[in-house]
Order: sequence, then structure tokens, then C-alpha cells
Amino acid sequence: KNCLIKNLESVETLGSTSVICSDKTGTLTQNRMTVSHRWVDASMETINTAENTSRTKLDTDSLANIMLFRISALCNRAEFRDNQDFEEPILRWITNGDASESALIKYFELFYAPVEEFRKNYPKLFEIPFNSVNKYQLSVHEQPDDPRYLVVMKGAPERIVERCKRILIHGKEVEFEDKYMESFNAAYEEMGGMGERVLGFCCCYLSADKFPKGCALAEEDEPLFRMDNFVFIGLASMIDPPRAAVPHAVELCRDAGIKVIMVTGDHPITAKAIARNVGIISGASESFSEFKERIVEMGYETALSQTHIAAVITGNDIKDMTSCELDEIIKFHTEIVFARTSPQQKFIIVEGFQRSGAIVAVTGDGVNDSPALRKADIGVAMGISGSDVAKQASDMILLDDNFASIVTGVEQGRIIFDNLKKSIAYTLTSNIPEIVPFLLQTTLNIPLALTTINILCIDLGTDLVPAISLAYEKAEMDIMKRKPRNPKTDSLVNMVLINYSYLLVGVFQAVAALM
Repeated sequence: KNCLIKNLESVETLGSTSVICSDKTGTLTQNRMTVSHRWVDASMETINTAENTSRTKLDTDSLANIMLFRISALCNRAEFRDNQDFEEPILRWITNGDASESALIKYFELFYAPVEEFRKNYPKLFEIPFNSVNKYQLSVHEQPDDPRYLVVMKGAPERIVERCKRILIHGKEVEFEDKYMESFNAAYEEMGGMGERVLGFCCCYLSADKFPKGCALAEEDEPLFRMDNFVFIGLASMIDPPRAAVPHAVELCRDAGIKVIMVTGDHPITAKAIARNVGIISGASESFSEFKERIVEMGYETALSQTHIAAVITGNDIKDMTSCELDEIIKFHTEIVFARTSPQQKFIIVEGFQRSGAIVAVTGDGVNDSPALRKADIGVAMGISGSDVAKQASDMILLDDNFASIVTGVEQGRIIFDNLKKSIAYTLTSNIPEIVPFLLQTTLNIPLALTTINILCIDLGTDLVPAISLAYEKAEMDIMKRKPRNPKTDSLVNMVLINYSYLLVGVFQAVAALM
């Protein structure tokens, strides 16, 4: 069922999972991004990216639009795969690379020019790849008609805008005044509020006098040019629809007493919108600062009793908060979204839930996710988009990268545990009626009703095959309505099962046999 279990012992743990920390992109969503909106010249535009859209030129009179296209193609590692049917609509072309970057090169190819031909005219000289700490990507290129080097950058809008002193408006570089910042913030919130991933774009030119052809641009991977003098170009947002099966899977988890936590690198507004779409957030939400304010205003006990409010916590919040504060958020919020987090912070989040006594399953696909995957009780790697290192660190691999498959795995884990208990209980019940004749002969000198051979035949004939068949029983109706079991107290064989097998069913069988 699209779950590859690497360690069979993990099946039992999977059935007792009480918290699932899930990535957003590709797990809760389809990982099929398309550019849907852009913000240039301080105005928002909707992009028509219907699947059958044919190649056409968008507005190229605007210099900001032209530069947005150029940065989309140049500051980008994605490429179209060879040996495919290029007669298909461009949005169906298969790419190698990140989903966001794939969406950008399709956008460029569809509305501007062929990507590969364009890139040949702008050779790449230096690059800083995107990482979860910087949250931006930068590259330097030669230009065919200008001796200056072109530096292009894209990434998290808040990281991009802090490096820009000017903004390109209607072909002119102007100071990034408050009115443009307000327009930027409004557009950012609007795009993020639609559940779209938003990227910021900027560029600058290196003086031909200071950086002539062939000069060094970096020293030990550190750029030799200023990183705070860029011109802001605009924003582009990409829509990544939620997987159809995810809302139902989240509802099943809630019925089963399992917390579903979103852990993503996206902006809090985007993360909250997607979480609401898939059912992770069902009501009102609050930030960490609002949570602290509520405690001050209402008092500790009253504030913490309101567990119906969801928490949206950022990576910066995690940096600033103590482990006790994180424990309080985990304890008193049933719905939590962690946004703009790094893989290191995912590790801290997993630790926090484990301190609360939860059995944690966590998803990951990158090399940097390995520590969190190893730390979790169940590490779940992505089979399609996951790195080899993540797969090695995990206990389970999702062959279809689908969150719903994790829920299926949890259900199967509960079924296996249930059926093992049934098999053990069935096997134990025969011990009492088999031992009673021996005790009666010993104490009351009654002739032995069952010889050793009889007992052996009963065990082989009536115990073995039925006990094995119970392992294939279908799920009980309430299998996903129960709370997760506590592995410390609810073991496979406990006093309840022993009393049921020996003192209840076993005694009835012995009495029935004697009668």
C-alpha cells in the first residue's frame, strides 16, 4: 500500500504513533507547481497557466517583467529532461530539479523564450545554491551585450527585500520608499493567504572597472562583491494544490487521536492557508507572541485551558523560545503549524514532542533531514523526491510521497498489533482445559482424560492453523477511532489479556469439556 517498511519492528511502533510531523510540499500537496501570480511595477497580475496554454509572449514592454523572466531562468538549476515528447503542452514537460524551479522555467519557456538558448547567452560564472539557512539562491552571469556582470538572486521575499535599497518601477530604479514597502507587504500577504509559495527576485550589476572579465568573484565561496545593494524586481507565486486524499486522511488521524503537525520552510501565511485547506487547522490561530500576550492578559491557567486555538510558530520563534516554552505550546495546542523552519529546528521540534511522551513519526526528503528522521520514533522518507541519505536514515519509505499513505501505515500497524493479540489470546486459552485433567488426576485420582499425545494433537490440529489465520483478520470497525496506545503500559501481553485467556475463556472451556 505504497509503504515500504525497512525494519519490521517499526510496524508495531507505527501503530502507536500519536504525532505525525509532516512536510508540506510533495507530502500534503501534489508537488506540481505552476506560476499563478506576479507582482511587478507595484501591481499584481494573474498568470494564465491552464495546462493546455500554448507558447505566447507576455508583456515585455515592462523592464521589471523582462528582468523577472531573466532571473527565473538564470538563477535556476532546473532543466527539461531529454528524450521526451516536446509536442506536448509545455506545462506537461518533464523536468529535472526542484518543483519551484521547474515551475519557473516552464513559465519562462511558455511566455518569454526557449530556456536553453537563453542560458547559452548568459554563461554562469559563480553560484551560491539555495540552502535552508540563507533561504536564497544567487548566481553571476556574463552578458552578451554588456561588459558588466549580472548578479541575480531569488529566495524568501523577506530575505531578498532586506538586501535591496532600490526597486525597479516602470523602467526606473527608485528608492524603496514606505509606499512601495506597504504595497510589497500587501501583495506578499495576499499571495501567501491563497496558499501559494512566494519568491522574491532582485538583481544588480558589477562595475566593469572593479570586476573586469576573468577576475575572481569569490574567495572560499564567499562573494567579493557587496550583498546589500540590489534592486528589487518583484514577486512570483506558485500554486501547489493539496492532494485530494489528504483532508480525509487528516480527519482520520484526528478521530484516531493522532496530532498532525505541519513543519515547512514556507512563509507562515502560506503554511497557515494550506493547513486550513487540508484540515490541520480548523479554527482560530495565533502566533507565539500572541500566545504569550494571551497568557499575560488572561492568566496562565485560563489561557492554557483554551486548547481550541491553533498555533503558528516560525523558525525565529523557535530560536528565541526556551525548551519549556516549546513544551507549553506542544502541550496546550492540539493544532500546530511550524513555518520558516530549518532541518535543525525540525530536530528540536521532534525532541519537544518526545519530551511530552508522544510517539513521533516525521517525514523528510533532504540530506539535512537525516538527524530528525533518526531522532523520531518512526522516520518516514519520500520514495520519489527523497535523497538516498534520507532513505537510509528512515524506518519507512513512502513510495508515492503521499501523506495518506502514512495514515494507511498507521492503520496497518494497529491491525497487526490487534491480530497478534488475538492469536496470542486464542493460543493461551487452551492451556487451562489441557492442564485441568492432569490436576484432577493428581489431586482427586480421576483417570487422565487427556494423554500427552492427545494434547499434542490438539495443539497441532486446533491451535496452530486457527492462530495463524487470526493474523489475517480484517480491521475492527473502531480501529481508527481509538486513541493511540501507550507502549509503556499497553504491551502485547498484559494482565488484561492473561485474565481474559486464563480466568475467563480458559475456565469456560475447561468446565464445558468436563461436562
